[in-house]
Formats: sequence, structure tokens, C-alpha cells
Amino acid sequence: MTADVHKETLGFQTEAKQLLHLMIHSLYSNKEIFLRELISNASDAIDKLRFASLADESLLEGEGDYAIQVDVDKDAGTITISDNGIGMTRDEVIEHLGTIAKSGTAAFLESLTGDQKQDSHLIGQFGVGFYSAFIVADKVDVLTRKAGSAADAAVLWESAGEAEFSVSDAEKATRGTVITLHLKSDCTEFAEDFRVRSVIKKYSDHISVPVMMLETPPPAPPVEEGEEAPEQPEPGYEAINEATALWTRSRSDVSDDEYQAFYKHISHDFEDALSWSHNKVEGKLEYTSLLYIPKRAPFDMWNRDMSRGLKLYVQRTFIMDEAEQFLPLYLRFIKGVVDSNDLSLNVSREILQQDPAVDSMRSALTKRVLDMLGKLAKKEGDDYAGFWKEFGQVLKEGPAEDFANKEKIAGLLRFSTTHTDSAEQDQSLADYVERMSEGQDKIYYVVAENFNTAKNSPHLEVFRKKGIEVLLLSDRVDDWLMNHLADFDGKQFQDVARGELDLGETSEDEKAEQEKLKADSEALVERLGKALEERVAEVRPTNRLTDSAACLVVGDYDMGAQMRRIMEAAGQAVPDSKPILEFNPTHPLLQRLDQEADEDRFADMAAIIFDQALLAEGGQLDDPASYVARLNKLLLELSA
Repeated sequence: MTADVHKETLGFQTEAKQLLHLMIHSLYSNKEIFLRELISNASDAIDKLRFASLADESLLEGEGDYAIQVDVDKDAGTITISDNGIGMTRDEVIEHLGTIAKSGTAAFLESLTGDQKQDSHLIGQFGVGFYSAFIVADKVDVLTRKAGSAADAAVLWESAGEAEFSVSDAEKATRGTVITLHLKSDCTEFAEDFRVRSVIKKYSDHISVPVMMLETPPPAPPVEEGEEAPEQPEPGYEAINEATALWTRSRSDVSDDEYQAFYKHISHDFEDALSWSHNKVEGKLEYTSLLYIPKRAPFDMWNRDMSRGLKLYVQRTFIMDEAEQFLPLYLRFIKGVVDSNDLSLNVSREILQQDPAVDSMRSALTKRVLDMLGKLAKKEGDDYAGFWKEFGQVLKEGPAEDFANKEKIAGLLRFSTTHTDSAEQDQSLADYVERMSEGQDKIYYVVAENFNTAKNSPHLEVFRKKGIEVLLLSDRVDDWLMNHLADFDGKQFQDVARGELDLGETSEDEKAEQEKLKADSEALVERLGKALEERVAEVRPTNRLTDSAACLVVGDYDMGAQMRRIMEAAGQAVPDSKPILEFNPTHPLLQRLDQEADEDRFADMAAIIFDQALLAEGGQLDDPASYVARLNKLLLELSA
């Protein structure tokens, strides 16, 4: 970009173009949200200037009264939103208004269904910001000047919301941004004074900056015949909103609608929040927090670079947008505000990481969120089930990250179990413990690639026979979770596919039967061990199987099969270890194998039994072609 360029035309980023097209043609049901979004952006621009002026007062240019101004022109069919905030440079205008500066855009666009009603909800989750202007306007002009720059350093951005936009040099006497919307013929209601006032009251009452509009002139007094009408004073501007920071008000003074409007302001979400907590702390530390649990997960939930964290204020002065130091990573979906009296106004991200007051606040805010979730879980209705569907996998990261609150997080977890045999994760650990049979001292679980593999795992056969409930774990995070969740309510967790099976109380008859089976299987154990010595660490008979011929078990201290697969898929080095093959001596296939005299055929059958056990637990064969060849060979021999 060179200084002599007066005006240039540029193309929108592809994703921005798609989003604009969608909004122009689909978002017809809730047009008024454009005003909320533009006023919210103006408020953010003023917050940023407030913060920047702490270090450089000259940015204020002698004008310290912050305000957002909204003007309507019915004859021209325009609405104009002006602010005296931080403003933008030419490069910032091209960057912010020509692209979508938000991670997860591609994932968002892939999620679109073509159903207009459904897509409008998706857009709501995504947050459309400035682009919402094109819902009601067929042309948008943005005149802006960065605070501290010269009057002739202003920039004019113009676009009809199609393929292109133009950027040209301009002049502007004051800092900040003026956005003029040339309304579509079916949206001229937004050039009506009363209509715009009602939208501002509805969506932007909580904004801490005054939103100004021209006063409605009083009706002219009657004039006697022959008298001249007195000159009416020029109308001034008046504030339409409360203009006080919502979180500083008493909880009893704030309505649910105001809390929900504030949530939408800070999160750019179209849907209401699921729950919130407004709390003022006084004593050793003084701060106010307002925390929200959203209804829907953002599209970039699994992006490590996603924007997260609370809005941080110090003594009501905005400091930063995404202060992630106040909540752990597993609570990254929480939105809200924290306003502290104890931090300094020139605080930075680096200082936040070292400040002991931040550690205390982080601990208290984490407990508050977990308490909110606890109350939500106890409430009647589907709210917690909805929350779990959206954020359950993120919450499962908690026990590894937050040892101090491990028990509390464990109480919030939900699982599929053999009690319901449903893929719905709706059973708590407390429910499981309550249903435990007498004498059971462990919580049993099985980990698999997906729900059906877990539900049909051969490891469950003896548990189903004895009526012992087992947790069915199939989320990618589950194996990792269980490595950090040693116990719950004094009961140890036990992977049913790890180590030798011990179901506690065993009758004398059962013990005698097991000893007999072990003695009778010694020769088969030896032959199988020899045939599979390259692939198994050990071969042993088991009483855990009732219908299956064999299963694979990992050693007590070896890595689980699911975790091994995840690590390998991520390209991580994993330690070498071989599984243990446990077989069912009463199964007809094993009895037939025991009688096989031909050692080559015995070796083929042993390999097939091992491969089938590997497939049953969701594993992948190293050499599928050899497995098929062996199986076909045996089938031909049997059919001969």
C-alpha cells in the first residue's frame, strides 16, 4: 500500500463473501439485531480507547466524554451510528472489514444446512458483528479515523455487500467511526425515530456508554390568529439507555431480560444464556463477577487458538477482552465479566500470570462455575442434559487439569452405562454408586472406539451375567480422563480390559471350577503361547467370557488400547507392549482347537482367534490380507 493511492477497490475474502450472501438472503426473521451488533462494536471501540488513553492521554484529543450517537433520516432512508472511540487506520479497515477475523469460520460455513431458519440460528452462535449491517442495508459507508492521527488520515470504506468494497482517503475532524446504512426499501422502518429508540432500549440498555439520539421536540403551542409562532429551540441529544455498567448494579435491580441482553452483548450470541451467576466479593479481595453458561458450543471449541476468557475491568475501566487467566482451560466456554478493585490499571497479560490476587480470584471463580453447574444438574428438566451434550467432552478435561476440584468435577460427569444400554450419556457416578450390588467395591468401565463397540465388548459378558453395571466409554478423551480419575466416593475405578479379573466374592464351588479349568487348559495354554509368541505377552484361560472365544487384555501398567490408537494417530511415539490373550476354555472353538493335531492348521486357527479378539475391541489388523487368506483356507477345508 503506498501513500499516493487515493482510492482502490478490493475483493472480500471468500468466506466473508459467503457469509454476506447468506445474511442478505436468509436472515429476514430478526432484522433489528444489526443495531445491537453495531452499537456493541462502538462500545468496544470506546472501551479500547479508554484503556489506550491510560498510557497516552493525547489520544483523547482534549475530548473525554464518550458517547455513541444514532441518527435517522427518514427522507434519505438512512441510519447512522457514530462513536468517538479508538477508530481505525487504513490497514485495520481492510483487515477487519474485508475479512472475517475469527477462528472457526470455515467450520461454521461447512455446518450450514440450506434451511434458512436453522442457518439463522447457526449465524447467531457464530456472531456476525459488523456484517449484520447488510441484513437491512444495500449500501454501507464507514468513515473512520484512528485516535491520535491527523484529520486528513481518515479512511472511507464503501460496499454494497457483494463481491467488492472500496477504500479511499478522507478527512474527519474528530476521532472514531461513523457507519451510515442506506436502508433497503423494505427496511425503512429503521429510519423511524420511535422504532430505533425501542430497539436500543431492548438490546443496548445495559451498555455503560450513553447511546444518544435527538430529543423528540415537544408539540408546538397553539398560536392565536395574527400572532407569529415562537421560534422552537434546536433539539439537543439525549441518552436512550441507562448507561451504567450492568454488573455494578444490585442483583435485585437487574431483570432477567437485562441479564440476557448483556450476555448477548458480550458473547455476540443470538440465543439466551442457559444460566448465570452475578456475585460481589468484599474482604481481602474486592471484585465483581458476572458469569454465563451458554446454550451452544462455539464452532471453534476444539481450536487451541480460539478466543476465550472473561472481559476484564479494573475499577470499571475496560482492560482486556480475553483474560484467560481467570478460569482454567476446561471452562473455556464460560462468558462473562470480572471487575477488580485490587489490580493496577496498567495490568498486562504477563503481570496477570504472576499476580497472587489473580490466583485467588481464579480459584474462587472456578468454584463458582462448578457450583452453577451443580445447581443446574440438580434442577428438574433437560437443561443439564442439553449442557452435557454441548460441553460434556470439555468438562472431561477437568480432572487432569484441576486436581483441587477433581471430586466436584467427577460429580458433574455423565456416562452411558449397561444399566440403560443407551448411547445417551445421562448416568452420573452417584447414580452408579447407588445401584452397586452388595460387596462391590469398584466402579467398572470399558473404553472403546465407539458406543456399539463398547456395548458389545466381550469383556462385559461375565458382568452382564452377574448383573454388574459397567460404564461404557467411547469419547476420545475418556481413556485420558480415567488415567486421572482414580476414585469416586471412596470407590476405585477398574478397567475391565486391564489385568486379571477379580469380582470380589467367589464361592468355593466357583473357585474349584476355576482351578479345574486352569489345570485342564495347561497344554492348550502352552501351544497357544508358542503359536502366538510374537504377538502376545501371555496366554491364560479366563472366566470373564461366556459367549466369546477370546479377548485381549492389557497389563496392569500398560497403556490402554484406545489411548495407544489416539497417540499413534497423532504421530506420538508409544512404548512397545504386547497384549495378553485370555481364552474361554468352554467355548466349542477352543475345544476344537485343543484337539487339532496338525500344527500348521493349529497356528492358522490361533492367529484367527487372536485377530478376531483384536477386531472385537475395535482394533485394526496389521495384516488384514493374511487374516482373510487364513479364514478362507479354513472355510474351504470345512466345506470340503
